[in-house]
Amino acid sequence: MKRINQDELYQNLSAFLDQKGIEFKEGSYTRRIQKGCSLLADVINVTQETVERAKGKMDRKLDRMRQTIHEKTAPKPPPAAPSAKPPTQEPPPSPDRPAAKPAARRRSAGASKPSPARGPARKRK
Repeated sequence: MKRINQDELYQNLSAFLDQKGIEFKEGSYTRRIQKGCSLLADVINVTQETVERAKGKMDRKLDRMRQTIHEKTAPKPPPAAPSAKPPTQEPPPSPDRPAAKPAARRRSAGASKPSPARGPARKRK
């Protein structure tokens, strides 16, 4: 944004008040108003610079966050081509040990035993 000159606010304020019928005459109150306008212009200029710096920092951090999100959510690359090694197979069981039996299936924790068959349903009267 454009910087505001220190006397620019005072000139615009005095022109506005002249249109409304109020004229500034030289005196102590006029100097105080001029100092106040000068101080306000300085504050506005410093605030604009600070906001621009904060915006720059925020944009950089936002770009970094977007990049991190992109890296975490990007589709995974296809698996690498298989190497020349053949897949390893389990060695045959040794002759002095018998082959292991397959493990028995377990029921899930929520499954219950089937209930015994019930007799015919009774009719209520």
